[in-house]
Amino acid sequence: MTPSEFALIASLCGAVAFGAANSVEAQTFPEKRPFALVVPFAPGGGTDAIARDLGRHLQEDLGQSVVIDNKGGGGGVIAAQLVAKAKPDGHTLLFVTSTFITSSAGDKTPPYDVLKDFTPIAYLGRGPMLIVINKDLGLATLGQLIDRARAEPEALNFVSSGPGSVTHLAGELFLQNAGVKMTHIPYKGSGPALLDLIAGRAEVFFATVPTILGQIKADNVRLLATTSARRSSLFPETPTAQEFGIKDYDVGTWWGIVGPAGLPPPTVEALNAAINRAAASETIRKRFAEEGAESNSGKPEDLARVMNIELATWRKVVREGGLKFD
Repeated sequence: MTPSEFALIASLCGAVAFGAANSVEAQTFPEKRPFALVVPFAPGGGTDAIARDLGRHLQEDLGQSVVIDNKGGGGGVIAAQLVAKAKPDGHTLLFVTSTFITSSAGDKTPPYDVLKDFTPIAYLGRGPMLIVINKDLGLATLGQLIDRARAEPEALNFVSSGPGSVTHLAGELFLQNAGVKMTHIPYKGSGPALLDLIAGRAEVFFATVPTILGQIKADNVRLLATTSARRSSLFPETPTAQEFGIKDYDVGTWWGIVGPAGLPPPTVEALNAAINRAAASETIRKRFAEEGAESNSGKPEDLARVMNIELATWRKVVREGGLKFD
């Protein structure tokens, strides 16, 4: 046998072995052991509630217990790093939100690559953010806020849940597109930022719906606009930022599921189908509707596309704004 013939046979055997491994994986998944759905937030928040609803549906669908593992802190880095290092067998999953991408767009990137070290599995849904202000500012519209910011550059401030968070970069994109300047004040979480906004120690907040909805209903803050391209179903009378002339401003929060890099395609396909069935359930659709969001059922490529587009968008915002995530 010549060396070339030996190499050909070896490659064919390897291909057969690889196909057999994938076939076994497809037949044995899921294994007879629990799933871990890692959530990068503390228990009790809106995202955690969605994750727990999802976990219950997956448990029924897959016939295995699903443990919600809350790993808050580090801007989501602790949770993501845990999953990135996990065995790629489909039993360790990460619940991701917009900040999974925004935190990777700055000068201080996390100890993993969001595009290379994870396998996109399912894109769950997307919702708008809300632009709110302290009521004592005496402004009634977003147009008035823009006029004030132009007349008094950097006299106004906006708060965020931390450097590199979606609440931070949504504000920075707004400033760039509106051609105005405000001082950014980062906090360690949305809770402290919200408290200072209500107390009058802060002025503007580009907030997620779960964070701010109760305060709007209680009339503790003033809602000026939404960040999405279309008006929110929760506040149909509230205009979008684009309606005030802020071009190309379409920002939202989104939710998805990823796993470690190297998940076998049959496993990804099985998880995607189960998660899509869960997202289509009345429980989760209602949960999203309560937050002005829409649930989604699609392919892993849909989430991959969102991740790629948003990473490019936020890197551009960081670059053009000369932002530092200190």
